[in-house]
Amino acid sequence: MSTLDSMDAILFSLSRAFCSLFAVFLQIQGCVICLLLALGWLMAAYVRNREVKRIKNSVKAGNSFAFLYQNIDELEHSRQAKLPRVSVIMPLKGFGEHNLHNWRSQITSLYGGPLEFLFVVESTEDPAYHAVSRLLSMYQDHVEAKVVVAGLATTCSQKIHNQLIGAEKIHKDTKYVLFLDDDVRLHPGTVGALTAEMEKNPEIFIQTGYPLDLPSGTLGSYCIYEYHMPCSMGFATGGRTFFLWGGCMMMHADDFRQDRYGVVSGLRDGGYSDDMTLASLAGAHKRLITSPPVAVFPHPLASDLSFGRYWNYLRKQTFVLESYISNVNWIMNKVLFAVHCYLSWGFVAPYVMAVIHITSALRIYIKGYHHLQETTVASGGMSLVILLAICTFIELLSMWNLTRREVTLCNLLSPEAPRLSLAPYNWGLIFIAMLVDNFLYPISAFRSHFSQSINWSGIRYHLRNGKVFKIERRNDMVPAKTDLGGKHLYGKKGAPQKASFLSSLGRNFAHWRQPKKFDV
Repeated sequence: MSTLDSMDAILFSLSRAFCSLFAVFLQIQGCVICLLLALGWLMAAYVRNREVKRIKNSVKAGNSFAFLYQNIDELEHSRQAKLPRVSVIMPLKGFGEHNLHNWRSQITSLYGGPLEFLFVVESTEDPAYHAVSRLLSMYQDHVEAKVVVAGLATTCSQKIHNQLIGAEKIHKDTKYVLFLDDDVRLHPGTVGALTAEMEKNPEIFIQTGYPLDLPSGTLGSYCIYEYHMPCSMGFATGGRTFFLWGGCMMMHADDFRQDRYGVVSGLRDGGYSDDMTLASLAGAHKRLITSPPVAVFPHPLASDLSFGRYWNYLRKQTFVLESYISNVNWIMNKVLFAVHCYLSWGFVAPYVMAVIHITSALRIYIKGYHHLQETTVASGGMSLVILLAICTFIELLSMWNLTRREVTLCNLLSPEAPRLSLAPYNWGLIFIAMLVDNFLYPISAFRSHFSQSINWSGIRYHLRNGKVFKIERRNDMVPAKTDLGGKHLYGKKGAPQKASFLSSLGRNFAHWRQPKKFDV
């Protein structure tokens, strides 16, 4: 009979501790989280698949334009002539590899009513200004579009400032305003589908959608895909939702003209996040937010999306919870902060314990230990590992199923576009990304809570009482590229030198301790 060495004794002690009642509870809790996510994605897949079946059945019935309208009679000139005017506003920042494709998909919409596009930039020095100007010159005889120079934001985030300036410049007859991020790839019938829902139900305050991330193969891109996937179930309702994505928001133009519900003042006076602010106003005034089943958009991620850029993106996402417009909003954000942090580490903890259980069992097998206590503990631990493995497989299968349904739906809604495929998705990296993202989320959230400032595309915003009160701009704060799209912000000249992810974390920690001395 072999005797235990010191390292094995520590290992078996940990394995025994992880079989305690509380540890078993944590591991079963992790399994429950996996199953709840799987259930949510299953329900979301059902909504997306229902729309896929509707389009396919409509095509079989002879409607070749089912990707535009459910009823082919809607294409009659008499009905198209009655469609309301829509103004599409896109705040731009930088220029990257996917921008031209995305912009073309937006301005070549097959909406039959009056449609104008306003591309809003901070200044003419932005690379996006010249790129979009050249694009619009190619379509000047076919598209009603213009570039608007908004100037520098002083009381809110630059994105919100650009949106509000764009809203001021819309046509006097515009009925609906559609805010889009410049990395959204629209379907030909998106504007028409959103407008039809607004016309059908005037009580709708905002219509929204959600992106389908197309990872580029890097771990950072898979972390972003995994970060967005749990939220996707809140947008795949086929109707009412409490979630809002700032990348796609259709609203009544008069809400901005008349500052109804404080949409303009709420955004302008210290607003940091457009979607969080508007979602809070919708909740406070009991207004309706909906997400139609066709509002899912391909979102290609940059081919060189590094892990450090993912971390910067995560920092900006968690920082959103530090902004608020009311005490009720503050309470809701803090509850969301606490629950998300608890569930994130509650998700990771069972896998850490599983590694100990597996290592312990392997040591017993390799070294031939026959101590009854150790073998019993190892047997119990491996039972928990097997349960966790089954739940993880079900979770990944459900995530795969939802992604498959959304890929199919996007292909049907954009029949002229290159076909999307599930083939490039690496599910091993997705599993790793699940662990990495959930481990880092609480770290990023606490960092945001204690710093109360963030660098967003070279601009540092400082919050006080949930609102932007100070904006800093310095050349040394401008990153070489934006996080997701890999867009150049001010060209390569004078760009700061690249820094590693670890050095970025080091500077973040130093800035946490001395917020006035360091910049991300």
